[in-house]
Amino acid sequence: AFPPDEVIRKRLLIDGDGAGDDRRINLLVKSFIKWCNSGSQEEGYSQYQRMLSTLSQCEFSMGKTLLVYDMNLREMENYEKIYKDIENSIAAAHEKISECKKQILQAKRIRKNRQEYDALAKVIQHHPDRHETLKQLEALGKELQHLSHIKENVEDKLELRRKQFHVLLSTIHELQQTLENDEKLSEAEESQETQMETEAKQ
Repeated sequence: AFPPDEVIRKRLLIDGDGAGDDRRINLLVKSFIKWCNSGSQEEGYSQYQRMLSTLSQCEFSMGKTLLVYDMNLREMENYEKIYKDIENSIAAAHEKISECKKQILQAKRIRKNRQEYDALAKVIQHHPDRHETLKQLEALGKELQHLSHIKENVEDKLELRRKQFHVLLSTIHELQQTLENDEKLSEAEESQETQMETEAKQ
């Protein structure tokens, strides 16, 4: 006895795809030969019915095979469509991945800029704001203007004192000259008086 796998293998080899088409054709040929060699009308009619039945089975098998073939063609088309859809999905996924990579790079750049902005904001917070700085500058400008007026007043006073000191020096110099002249006149008068006394004694 053959094992079941061997039996199935032999049947597949004999029947082609296992549908029994070769066996039906052999039966049809045998029935045709018997019909040709039939002796009686009843036996010929019986063989004729067998041939019709075998032909119907062959037609049914052929129709079934055509249906399976058409189904396989549709499945092939469906698989090709699915394959194209998968290829399109893969291409779209690659594009999406590329776009996501760009978005990640942009997000990293934005994060870096935000970190730099935060660092600058912390530095700016340690300094007074613009309004306060302008107020301080305005106050310093007023103080500088006030100091300028004080400087001008001091310079005017200094110039006045310089002129007064110059007048004083001139007055002292003139007084000194007057005193010197007075001393010279006194000495001259004393000299004349002494001379006159001397002349009177002689």
